[in-house]
Amino acid sequence: MIQIPALRFGKTYTSLEKATLVHHVTGEPVAEVSQVTGSMIARDVSNMERAHKELAAIPVRDILAMYKKAADYFLNAALPCGDTELTFDQYTRNLSATTGSALVFCDRNARKVHYVLDNIEEVIGGLTRGMPIEVLDQGYSTAGGRMQAFYPTTNVFGAVLPSNSPGVHSLWVPTLAFKIPLLLKPGREEPWTPYRVLQAFLKAGVPASVLGFLPTDHAGSADILRLCGRSMAFGDDRSMAPYKNDHRVEIHGTGYSKIIFGEDQADNWEQHLDLLVEAVAANGGRACVNASAIWTPRNADAIATGLAQRLAGVKARPWDDPNCEISAFAKPEVAEAINAMVDEGLKTPDARDVTQELRGTPRLVKEGRCAWLLPTIIRCDGPEHPLANKEFLFPYASVIEYPQYDVLKRIGYTLAATALTDDPAFIAECMACANIERLNIGPLPTNRLTWDQPHEGNLFTHLYKQRALQHARKPAAV
Repeated sequence: MIQIPALRFGKTYTSLEKATLVHHVTGEPVAEVSQVTGSMIARDVSNMERAHKELAAIPVRDILAMYKKAADYFLNAALPCGDTELTFDQYTRNLSATTGSALVFCDRNARKVHYVLDNIEEVIGGLTRGMPIEVLDQGYSTAGGRMQAFYPTTNVFGAVLPSNSPGVHSLWVPTLAFKIPLLLKPGREEPWTPYRVLQAFLKAGVPASVLGFLPTDHAGSADILRLCGRSMAFGDDRSMAPYKNDHRVEIHGTGYSKIIFGEDQADNWEQHLDLLVEAVAANGGRACVNASAIWTPRNADAIATGLAQRLAGVKARPWDDPNCEISAFAKPEVAEAINAMVDEGLKTPDARDVTQELRGTPRLVKEGRCAWLLPTIIRCDGPEHPLANKEFLFPYASVIEYPQYDVLKRIGYTLAATALTDDPAFIAECMACANIERLNIGPLPTNRLTWDQPHEGNLFTHLYKQRALQHARKPAAV
């Protein structure tokens, strides 16, 4: 069993109290993770001014070179993991074992982290809107003849992380390139990715004093969000509600992502069926950018049936099967609760589970310690139905027929939207829609992201604020 310590900004800490991680299939212990207390978190955060100055003194070009090395180490090196070392393949197998996420998804999404590490200059170039990278060294730029000056908003960036896809770690990875120390609270079942990224950074030459890996409980997580000048947190609407109006916390919550058919494409829905399948079901349907609703002015019944036919053949498979299309739930009770929520929603008239009608078998599949939820397409007669605007941790989508002229007023918050239309007027309306955060125009699934654009906030503008700057130099002595 692997012993994973906390990393307290240059000090390795092994606690008496540990969280035991078990294999989701066998129940056998895989790792023990040391836990830190709120007082330890407060002590570490109080020392971050010195760490921030140490990181700020390193030229940004040197930091970017460290990222390149870290990318190579993350993918190709055997890196320390507590009292052992893990190759990339061993890391992804442990990740799959404790989270229940299919091995093929773990491998694919971990490579997204590698991509951001390896392409960090492109990523931060997008987040800074193409400003000269040297602005991070000197605090200002006069590119284009205009003064632009920035100052950091915090001495440390805290991230309270989830236990689902490793791809989410791509969001905090650029932090060090912005010269801000990192404090990571890993998800309970997913210490593997943040620990490996930090070990890759250490091997690449990043000072240990600017890296924190602090596993803790819910109270400790709240302390991180309270004490860090800037942070990010992941969770559903209920758990993120206390931080909704806290500008210091960048929230990554429920996505409510959608496919929206324009009048000009509604009759061509069959041409877009592959896109719909990918948007709903890619990576097991668990991402905030997976589509959870499809809005169309016509042909909703046909779209729901066509999509359900494509997804009804998806089966529960073992975690290491390369043909996995959905992931198991490491906690079967979570799958049971979600299944009950869908069934309860179906008791309200004017909605039906089209996939279950075609499949003829239950949505919930249980085997041993594991549970799966099979893809579910719900045909809702209107947007008022309780299942019309829901998002769950499996491939789920409602299909709603609604007129184009009013659709953008009714969709509500939408993290990622794909507008299937060539109509310039409707495209302009989508561009102006304040409900949509990420917009794909044309046949691009909602899950197709570019990492050099903001995602639920811009990390650079979260970590830095713009200031007015004028500098009058003394005239030279005569």
